[in-house]
Amino acid sequence: MLSLRLMRFGAKGQPAYRVVVIDSKKPRESKAKAIIGSYNPLTDPAEIKIDLAKAKYWMDRGAKPSETVKSLLAKPQKATPKA
Repeated sequence: MLSLRLMRFGAKGQPAYRVVVIDSKKPRESKAKAIIGSYNPLTDPAEIKIDLAKAKYWMDRGAKPSETVKSLLAKPQKATPKA
Protein backbone atom coordinates (compact mmCIF):
# COMPACT_ATOMS: atom_id res chain seq x y z
CA MET A 1 0.00 0.00 0.00
CA LEU A 2 1.27 3.49 -0.83
CA SER A 3 1.55 6.21 1.76
CA LEU A 4 2.34 9.92 1.85
CA ARG A 5 5.03 10.48 4.45
CA LEU A 6 8.11 12.50 5.33
CA MET A 7 11.63 11.66 4.15
CA ARG A 8 14.38 13.34 6.16
CA PHE A 9 17.30 15.16 4.56
CA GLY A 10 19.62 17.95 5.65
CA ALA A 11 22.67 18.16 7.89
CA LYS A 12 23.00 16.76 11.39
CA GLY A 13 20.93 18.90 13.76
CA GLN A 14 19.29 20.75 10.86
CA PRO A 15 16.47 18.53 9.65
CA ALA A 16 14.38 19.24 6.59
CA TYR A 17 11.85 16.90 5.07
CA ARG A 18 10.42 15.97 1.69
CA VAL A 19 6.80 14.89 1.43
CA VAL A 20 6.95 11.72 -0.67
CA VAL A 21 4.81 8.91 -2.04
CA ILE A 22 6.38 5.60 -1.04
CA ASP A 23 5.39 2.00 -0.32
CA SER A 24 4.43 1.88 3.36
CA LYS A 25 6.58 -1.21 4.00
CA LYS A 26 9.82 0.38 2.73
CA PRO A 27 12.35 2.13 5.00
CA ARG A 28 12.22 5.92 5.30
CA GLU A 29 15.20 6.53 3.01
CA SER A 30 14.11 4.21 0.17
CA LYS A 31 13.50 5.49 -3.34
CA ALA A 32 10.22 7.40 -3.50
CA LYS A 33 7.69 7.03 -6.31
CA ALA A 34 7.10 10.81 -6.29
CA ILE A 35 8.16 13.90 -4.34
CA ILE A 36 5.14 16.12 -3.79
CA GLY A 37 6.47 18.75 -1.42
CA SER A 38 8.82 19.83 1.34
CA TYR A 39 8.68 20.85 5.00
CA ASN A 40 11.28 22.89 6.89
CA PRO A 41 10.50 23.04 10.63
CA LEU A 42 13.50 25.27 11.44
CA THR A 43 12.18 28.45 9.82
CA ASP A 44 9.84 30.72 11.74
CA PRO A 45 7.07 30.05 10.85
CA ALA A 46 7.72 26.54 9.53
CA GLU A 47 7.91 26.45 5.73
CA ILE A 48 5.41 24.04 4.17
CA LYS A 49 5.27 23.55 0.40
CA ILE A 50 2.99 20.78 -0.85
CA ASP A 51 1.57 20.40 -4.34
CA LEU A 52 -2.06 19.80 -3.35
CA ALA A 53 -3.00 18.62 -6.85
CA LYS A 54 -0.36 15.87 -6.71
CA ALA A 55 -1.39 14.95 -3.16
CA LYS A 56 -5.01 14.61 -4.27
CA TYR A 57 -3.93 12.58 -7.33
CA TRP A 58 -2.09 10.03 -5.18
CA MET A 59 -4.76 9.90 -2.47
CA ASP A 60 -7.38 9.21 -5.16
CA ARG A 61 -5.25 6.22 -6.16
CA GLY A 62 -5.19 4.78 -2.65
CA ALA A 63 -2.19 6.43 -0.97
CA LYS A 64 -2.84 7.15 2.70
CA PRO A 65 -1.19 10.14 4.40
CA SER A 66 0.69 9.60 7.66
CA GLU A 67 -0.56 11.47 10.75
CA THR A 68 2.15 14.12 10.31
CA VAL A 69 1.43 14.66 6.62
CA LYS A 70 -2.30 14.78 7.39
CA SER A 71 -1.67 17.62 9.86
CA LEU A 72 0.58 19.44 7.33
CA LEU A 73 -2.14 19.20 4.66
CA ALA A 74 -4.62 20.78 7.09
CA LYS A 75 -2.39 23.82 7.77
CA PRO A 76 -2.67 26.88 5.53
CA GLN A 77 0.18 27.20 3.05
CA LYS A 78 1.76 30.22 1.45
CA ALA A 79 1.07 30.47 -2.24
CA THR A 80 4.37 30.46 -4.09
CA PRO A 81 4.32 32.51 -7.29
CA LYS A 82 5.34 30.61 -10.40
CA ALA A 83 8.09 32.34 -12.36
